[in-house]
Amino acid sequence: MVKVKSRFVCQNCGSSFAKWAGRCENCGEWNSLLEQVAPTEAEAKSALAKGAVSGKKLQAVSINTIEPSDSGSRLGTGFADLDTVLGGGILLGSVSLLAGQPGIGKSTLLMQICAHVSAAGHKVLYVSGEESAGQVKLRAVRLGATSDLLHFASSASGNDIAKTIEEGGYDLVIVDSIQTLSLAEISSAPGTVSQVSNCGNLIIRAAKASGTAVVIVGHVTKEGTLAGPKVLEHLVDVVCNFEGDRYGGFKTVRAVKNRFGSTTEVAIFEMADKGLKEVKNPSEALLSERQNTDGSIIMATIEGTRPLLVEIQALVNPTNFGYPKRTASGFDLNRLNILIAVLEKRTKLSLQDKDIFINVVGGLRLNDSAADLAICMAIASAAAGRKLNDKIVVFGEVGLGGEIRSVIAPDRRIAEAKKLGFDHAIAPATIKDKFVLPVKDLRSALVKYMNNK
Repeated sequence: MVKVKSRFVCQNCGSSFAKWAGRCENCGEWNSLLEQVAPTEAEAKSALAKGAVSGKKLQAVSINTIEPSDSGSRLGTGFADLDTVLGGGILLGSVSLLAGQPGIGKSTLLMQICAHVSAAGHKVLYVSGEESAGQVKLRAVRLGATSDLLHFASSASGNDIAKTIEEGGYDLVIVDSIQTLSLAEISSAPGTVSQVSNCGNLIIRAAKASGTAVVIVGHVTKEGTLAGPKVLEHLVDVVCNFEGDRYGGFKTVRAVKNRFGSTTEVAIFEMADKGLKEVKNPSEALLSERQNTDGSIIMATIEGTRPLLVEIQALVNPTNFGYPKRTASGFDLNRLNILIAVLEKRTKLSLQDKDIFINVVGGLRLNDSAADLAICMAIASAAAGRKLNDKIVVFGEVGLGGEIRSVIAPDRRIAEAKKLGFDHAIAPATIKDKFVLPVKDLRSALVKYMNNK
């Protein structure tokens, strides 16, 4: 008998190895190698020989003779900010990938989109490989998705779903989720690299051939990154991340890849009893319960192109152990450690025996370098027991020398602060505006403005 050979394939990056290991040598992921049957040498040679003779010459045409695709054929989602994130709505014939933590509201958001699109007279199909028809019906009734144009099917077959997309005449198809699908021709389990990439490829081909807009739900890993092979992100047109706290606070949808629009926009939602609803004025909502105590700083940030005012809270306590604890919620912990080192070196503030806790109010996660100055001032405020004037906002990047560097879009940050009734902004000295209290370095910012008990 011919001995069946197998390979061990990483489910994170798709790399193949001859033997099993606890950690992938390519991407460093632990426990991601699964055994798969490898093609024999004869099968590989046969496929190569067939491929060499089966191709045909492509018919190339001048670029000037090609008619542009209709950029106006888009489906509105019912959420103005989400339409902006997608570049104006869901483009017919496009394939979008929506990823997020379990329970954050992916299925709720997609059912609300289905309700709006079907109510507008478009034929919609919701395919679930995870839930039964009864479960989906309960959610549909709660969210008002009761149109006769909204259809449902329960299937985990990638073959059947692709065939339905190709021949069903639907304007929008939701596939929930790609990790539950499998192809009959592949023997590996659902969720493996081969199944996810091949199912995704088959569905994308069907969507392009029929002009159907498809939204695929994707799972995420424990680290919050999109699960499955990276090739899936390359294949689709739009990749959106659904982020936030699943138990409360604001939730954001941002595009990390978009072939039809910008990747700098963000949609902000909050969960209500009737589903997700857009937050029109998040700055006011974030500051509504604020108490001006030591360690509390208002920061002017930018989410996409939208300016926001958020509260940064810091708590500094003497450590009870030999090694001080640093914890950050909504802010990068490595960046926090760098800023603490800058504070100790450039301002002579003693923090080596202090536990430091940072919180960004509202469940938001800051990726803005302009948060540096607000974080430093919040830590200094909590450590010294001094408060900042409650009519001042803060923004600016902090360098390793303690210098305050310029940031993007200062005019929008200042305009948002003025709109909400603030008097001044502590910001880099390069900004020429009467509203700004200019600072050149971190030490002068603390000495000059952190003086209220």
